[in-house]
Parts: sequence; C-alpha cells; structure tokens
Amino acid sequence: MQIKILAKAAVAFAILGGSAILPYHAHAQATAQAEPWVSTAWLESHLHDPNLVLLQVGEESQYKSAHIPGARLVRLADVAATSGELSLEMPTAPELRQRLQGLGISDGSRVVVYFGNDQVSVATRILFTLQSAGLGAHADLLDGGMPKWRREGRALTDQPTVVTPPGTLASFNFQPTIVDVAFVRAHARQPGYVLIDARAAMYYDGLEESGADGHPRRGHIPGAHNLPFTGITNDDLTLKNPAELLALFRNAGVKPGDRVIAYCHIGQQATAVLFAARAVGIDAVLYDGSFEDWTMRNLPVEL
Repeated sequence: MQIKILAKAAVAFAILGGSAILPYHAHAQATAQAEPWVSTAWLESHLHDPNLVLLQVGEESQYKSAHIPGARLVRLADVAATSGELSLEMPTAPELRQRLQGLGISDGSRVVVYFGNDQVSVATRILFTLQSAGLGAHADLLDGGMPKWRREGRALTDQPTVVTPPGTLASFNFQPTIVDVAFVRAHARQPGYVLIDARAAMYYDGLEESGADGHPRRGHIPGAHNLPFTGITNDDLTLKNPAELLALFRNAGVKPGDRVIAYCHIGQQATAVLFAARAVGIDAVLYDGSFEDWTMRNLPVEL
C-alpha cells in the first residue's frame, strides 16, 4: 500500500510547476525509501512482527495508563545530548548508537514511532534522529498516533514492555541532515535555498519573544519564510495529503529543485516540517540549535 517517494516526488514537482527531477540528496535514496508513515490498520496487522520496535512518545504517566501492545516508552531526552549550552542537540554517534540499542533497535529493525497525546513534533524529532543515524528507510510515524488508534477502538494495554536483550547496531556516521549557523548565514538568501521558520506566526512576526535564556528576541532570521509546524497535520492530528503539504511549501517560497533549511525555537518543531518535506521528496536539512543558537550569538533578526 505504500507509495515510493520516487513516484511522490514526480507528482510533487509537477504540482510545484517543475519537472520530476529529484533534489540531489533525495535522488540517491528515492527508489529505496518508502513513505515515512504507516496507517493504524497496517500497524495492527504487524504488531507481532519479530523485527518491529514500537516507540510511544510522551510522558511516563501516559504510557503507564495505556499504550499500544508491545510499545516502549521513549522521551526526547533519551536520544538527545545530555550536556551543552543548547536545550536540544544531537548526541555523538557512539552515544546515540548505545541509546538506540537500549531501546531494542537493531540493524534489521522496523521502527514505528507514535505520539501518545499530541506531541507530533517530539515524535518527528525522534524520527529525524533515526534518519540522521542512517535508519530512516526503516523508521515510520504512525499516522494519527494514539488519538487515532483510540478512536478506532484498537487494542491497548497497561502492561510495560520489557526490552531484553538490547538491540545490536553497527557503528555509523551521521547522515548530512544538520547544518550549523555558518551554513545558515551563507545560504539563507542564496538562490536554490529556502530558509523556513517553523515556529508559530506570532514568533515569526515578532509578537512574542523567543530565543535563549537571557537573550530573548522578537522576529525571525533574515530571509526566512514562515511555515508553522502545526500546518502539516489536520485537526485530528492525521497528516495532510501530499498535495496539501506541497502547497504549504509552495506558499513558503519553495520552488522545484530548492533545498530547504528549517529552524524553530530549539530544533524540535522544525523536524515536523522536515518530515513533511521528506514525505514529498523535497530535500531539507535542520539548523540544530535554531533560534536559541542564533540569539545566543546576538545575530541580527528582522520583523
């Protein structure tokens, strides 16, 4: 039932008004990678697959109350750096490998991530982390998460899932999914790149302050276009269809062949936009640290 990104990208670029030529980073993976989400029906029929690793994002109290059978609890802190000046950063590859193995993830695992309540961007940050570790082709989001699963009356349990034994992952190097402040400054207004601010409009427009502690600022990084992360889902938290996602990028100034650079407050919400970009074959990278990092450096903003 899944559609290959190659076919999706052809439709995507036609809708955007261009040819079906894929962006350069997406092109290498397009023929091998399926769409990065699964349906509740698909998951229910695969719950007992021996290689399935099911991760529920959310609070421990939510998990203990009810979760999908076989799910393991994962929090953002479980796959993020534990030290540093920024609120959210990618850990080193060896550290991340150890943590992913602790969640039961192996090289042959099929990982499905879902949000327990409404934490869509936390779930997409977990998926982005898996993608950065080279596991993106075998990691998916459950469309609609726990809310949709509940609405459909599917099975739940309060029995914890014991992770034994831990997973086995080969050593890896990070994929080129993250850029730094120097890259953003060099490419924010460069042809072929579109800088997207994934925060809510009130932050982009400067109605509310954002940024690092002690360095709050109003406005956005110069040259950025606004595409709020909440726009990728419908009111019921299911994903919008590919045509609707493409319209969001088109309205944010993305043209065929452009590469997207996304940022938000700390590097969480922007991963929802990156997820949508990946789903429709648009090449995109994350400015990790995002506006927090930008304001700590006292760099210019605009309203």
